[in-house]
Amino acid sequence: MPNVLLLGGTTEASALARLLAARGIPATLSYAGRTENPRPQPVSVRVGGFGGIEGLAAYLREHRITHLVDATHPFAATMSGNAVAAAALAGVPLLALTRAAWMPRPDDRWQHVADIEAAVDALAGPARRILLALGRVHVEAFAAQPQHRYVLRFVDMPAIPPALPDHHLVVDRGPFTPEGDRALMEAHSIDLVVCKNAGGSGAEAKLIAARALGVPVLMIDRPILPPREEVTDPQAVLDWLDHAPVSAKRGV
Repeated sequence: MPNVLLLGGTTEASALARLLAARGIPATLSYAGRTENPRPQPVSVRVGGFGGIEGLAAYLREHRITHLVDATHPFAATMSGNAVAAAALAGVPLLALTRAAWMPRPDDRWQHVADIEAAVDALAGPARRILLALGRVHVEAFAAQPQHRYVLRFVDMPAIPPALPDHHLVVDRGPFTPEGDRALMEAHSIDLVVCKNAGGSGAEAKLIAARALGVPVLMIDRPILPPREEVTDPQAVLDWLDHAPVSAKRGV
């Protein structure tokens, strides 16, 4: 019987947790701990980091994990890199459950940048009304461009207000709809959307709304990750569990 460690925090991770529970496959879902009130899960849950590559490898060994599934956010580059290295160190098979990246359509107005720093630099210039659809982790970096009016959308109310001099905060949890995001953009006269290429359907509503309104998008491309096997369907993880080799170092 497999014993799965699922690195989560995404809707895909939650969907996989439900499938694992329905199959009766032992699994632990691990959160990084950034969401204050994560949704209840049908499998065991742990919250917090592992202590880098060595710490994660030690956890895999100590808890006799047979399979590691990385279903973290496509921009969780450090965690995903650590997962690849730790899985190799512990001899545990690794599979990434990720979202297919968004691709621009002919009527989209996208400008691509490599990272948060490049996105901040790209906002130099006259004041604009910006939907900053990045969550709360990177918001403070945009204080370097204080001339803009920022509309923010967080899952939780922050303990400390965002460090942006001119902003409006919306606390809401997706998935969102194109109609709702269009109404949000129209209500705040948004003239630019800044977002990461997270992929998937749950966060695509803002892109559909921007396309309909002719609003340009500053798109932060995905980080480059180490080579790994990837799937985009939670059901494919179950197929992999049926055929992937069990850890060669289990119990070491």
